[in-house]
Amino acid sequence: MRKIAGVLLAISMMAFASFVPNVAAEGERGLEDEIIYNIMIDRYNNGTPTNDTQVNLDDQQAYQGGDLQGVIAKLDDLQEIGVTTISLSSLMENSEKGFHGYWIEDFYQVEEHFGTMEDLQTLIEEAHNRGMKVVMEFVANYAAASHPFIDDPEKADWFIDNELTDPAWMENTARLNLEHPDVEAYLLDIAEYWMNETEIDGFKLQAVDQAPLAFLKSFTQHVKELNPEFYLLGDILVTDENSAELISDTSLDAVSSMRLKDAMVEVFAEPDSAVKNIYEVWQTAENQKPLLYMDDFNSKRFTQEFSENRRNTLTTWSLALTYMYTTPGVPMVLQGSELPMYGADAEESQRLVPFNSGEPDLKEFHNRISALRNEFPVLRYGDFEIVDTSDAMSVFKRTYKDESMYIAINNGSESAYVDIADIPSNMELRGYLGDNLVRENENGDYRIGLARESAEVYTIQPDAGINWLFIGFVAGVFILFVGAVIYLSTKQKKRMQ
Repeated sequence: MRKIAGVLLAISMMAFASFVPNVAAEGERGLEDEIIYNIMIDRYNNGTPTNDTQVNLDDQQAYQGGDLQGVIAKLDDLQEIGVTTISLSSLMENSEKGFHGYWIEDFYQVEEHFGTMEDLQTLIEEAHNRGMKVVMEFVANYAAASHPFIDDPEKADWFIDNELTDPAWMENTARLNLEHPDVEAYLLDIAEYWMNETEIDGFKLQAVDQAPLAFLKSFTQHVKELNPEFYLLGDILVTDENSAELISDTSLDAVSSMRLKDAMVEVFAEPDSAVKNIYEVWQTAENQKPLLYMDDFNSKRFTQEFSENRRNTLTTWSLALTYMYTTPGVPMVLQGSELPMYGADAEESQRLVPFNSGEPDLKEFHNRISALRNEFPVLRYGDFEIVDTSDAMSVFKRTYKDESMYIAINNGSESAYVDIADIPSNMELRGYLGDNLVRENENGDYRIGLARESAEVYTIQPDAGINWLFIGFVAGVFILFVGAVIYLSTKQKKRMQ
């Protein structure tokens, strides 16, 4: 009986899938098509215990055992939640306890705790076999205070004073003088080495807000001349203040936005905060196609933030992910957020990912929202505007070529609705997250109503009225199912007589 039920369920699911539009990807895949997953190698997954020479699980400042083989082991899981690009933390050879990758002693070697060059090659190959790209963090601003160049009198002018003391890893660093032509040439040689020795797909440049603009312009232009398709991402350490120059004057493809991250966390961490507040930050931002993220390794996790306000995990992450995956920019998910992972500070946020915990429904939502983003180009490339707001609920519109989609997010603790007047008559809005349907009312408007703390993404299509074909099919499947149950039950009773 279970086999028959499974077959009937599969048939009904296939039939439902046939009603979902299939929009082919247009052109070559670019950065706006990506969903990035940020990994700190040492704090992700231990795949090879034999290289755990300095691992001490009782000391959070020591290596914890994560390595490249551990990342390889999780590629299928990452693909399942829609990840298309993996961003690895700095993997070059570090001094003792340099688990984060910022205390580099040799820019040309893989840190032995993470594995070997062959392991990196295998990871890139396995990712490419799954259609995924791999980006590695490139540290240009800093080297370890124990780097051999520190004691070289001929390179005394390669280093300058470091004014920053936060984050904590700054303590054992030496700041490189990026205005020195020999330092720039050295770093360009390092970049070329990793590009030539591996099939890596890009660099995430660490702390671009701390680097001279002239250096970034020269470095990024040189890399793009070597490979125009090579991704160059910019990570912000302290401030967004020079985002406009970073975007306009360099060849960086995208830069992370701390302003938008703070706005999203502030709104979604508490119920009844107006979603339009995020839009207002975006509208005034110089960086309007940023790397979008809710979590980073140096602060309290988003899950920790909203759980302290007693918000539901699945509900809150669904709201935040819907905004991240349907608005301009490139979503970046921090390792463990899909579980979700808690952390009250940087140290807790950097724990090994507890893969034995988690919420399956949240992982399933990651899969659904990423599939929706991938299915519709308008959610990746379209113009973006706010349609209307009602208290904590907002409706947004994205338009690309001849297609429009509406994103409705209600962050309020009560139901709310918004009327849309700019849709032609005899159309309907079809929702993909909650299967909601909106038809024209007697005033010629389309009223989008959402229950408390919920979201929906709509396409516009002709009003099909009642779909008797689909209803008849579902009814037929149900009748067959009931009939099968009755038949098997009767048969079993006869056997027992």
